[in-house]
Amino acid sequence: MAELIKMYEDNPDARSLKKIVDCLKKGGVIIYPTDTIYALGCDITQKKAIEKVCRLKGIKPDKANLSFICSDLSHISDYVKNPDTALFKVMKRSLPGPFTFILKASKNVPKLLMNNKKTVGIRVPDNNIALAIVRALGNPIISTSLHLSDPIMEYPTNPELMWEDYDDHVDIVVDGGAGSLEASTVLDCTGDEIEIIRQGKGIL
Repeated sequence: MAELIKMYEDNPDARSLKKIVDCLKKGGVIIYPTDTIYALGCDITQKKAIEKVCRLKGIKPDKANLSFICSDLSHISDYVKNPDTALFKVMKRSLPGPFTFILKASKNVPKLLMNNKKTVGIRVPDNNIALAIVRALGNPIISTSLHLSDPIMEYPTNPELMWEDYDDHVDIVVDGGAGSLEASTVLDCTGDEIEIIRQGKGIL
């Protein structure tokens, strides 16, 4: 049965943070807020947890394009091949923010998250709760969107309803207030030009 933990973005409390981090270190799966929509996540070093996230999404791990959250630009550099100066400037200007940057992955990215193209999606959301979790954990966490079957609303926004819907499937739902209805803007940065794969909340 999932635990619902209320957190405030302007001051994520240490006790709740420890409970979330302990859960992630044990291979737990959480739902948490970002600066866009709520996400399903786990520690990227926990193989079974990643497989569980994929099962919840109805996708195979080797086919999944899962993004993950880093705490800042220097943290990103641990997981991607060095971006050129122009791209680095774009990232520095845009992050933290509602963007997912698709970049060439380094060897530090777990094989389960590596697609055939050897690329990975990276986020640094402008949300203190998500960033505090990553900093306290010391590893990135998976960031994959929660979807609804509702034809009108694609993404859930009410954490208490997410808790009810996913009660038997996740370990913790982090209630950081109402979520957004708009996902991140996805930018493919692996070619000569930055290509917008999905236009979302972020505007370059």
